Amino acid sequence: MSAFSAEAGWSTWPAPAKLNLFLHILGRRADGYHLLQTVFRLLDWGDTVYLRPRKDGVVARVGAGAAGVAEGDDLLVRAAKLLQKSCNYRQGVDIAIEKRIPLGGGFGGGSSDAATMLVALNRLWRLDLDVAALAALGLRLGADVPVFVRGENAWAEGVGEQLTAITLPPAWYLLADPGVHAATADLFRSPDLTRDAAPATIAGYLSGSVCGNAFEPVLLRREVAVETMFKALSSLGVPRLTGSGSGCFVEFAQREAAEAALAALPAGFPAWVVRGADRSPLLDAVEQFR
Repeated sequence: MSAFSAEAGWSTWPAPAKLNLFLHILGRRADGYHLLQTVFRLLDWGDTVYLRPRKDGVVARVGAGAAGVAEGDDLLVRAAKLLQKSCNYRQGVDIAIEKRIPLGGGFGGGSSDAATMLVALNRLWRLDLDVAALAALGLRLGADVPVFVRGENAWAEGVGEQLTAITLPPAWYLLADPGVHAATADLFRSPDLTRDAAPATIAGYLSGSVCGNAFEPVLLRREVAVETMFKALSSLGVPRLTGSGSGCFVEFAQREAAEAALAALPAGFPAWVVRGADRSPLLDAVEQFR
């Protein structure tokens, strides 16, 4: 029996990764936050969160959690405590996680984990908050959390929280992790970062005329590992960067093409193939939970 089995009182919840299919920076607000435009693509792959309710009000992490992340800084723990406090709820929860999403890669692991915690605990604790309320709580934890709460592929603006659902064609992705933990705050302070992109439109993106990631040239100049990964991927398709992390990807229309590209990579490159999702698997888990 698994240590986190239903027989032991645990429930299982997916925390899917994401890709930014493009990312432009249009400017900066008075409070210092940058104004973005991007498309979030959810993936049918990610972390797995395990939850077990407890009656004493304690929020406790079981196991090590994400490597190198202290319990007090863990977004899973912070999300649970935020929901507990916001709803004046007196019960607690044990938390465990199986991490697959690389830290600092721009695949949204921490934000997705936090969103899964909010959505799953809302169901487990029978709080009945609507999605707008959960997304508002999520925004307090990070700009990317609301898209995972809502669970739809989205065109995003503002700091990433102004979301419009968007329908994307089926796709498979070859993901690659150069192993570089990109510090988002440092990248946003870079003098090489382009912060005055012209506003784009959804129609422009769907036509194929909108592309690129503002952080890509900065990271390619700073990190040899990212540049090496891009060179390896460029023989297989068009490599792109996701978010402000170091994670790279190439898009394919068919699974077979993505797997052939994976097989053609030189040995030793950390890479894998995943499917783009039409919607978050977390929504399915919530609907199926009894």
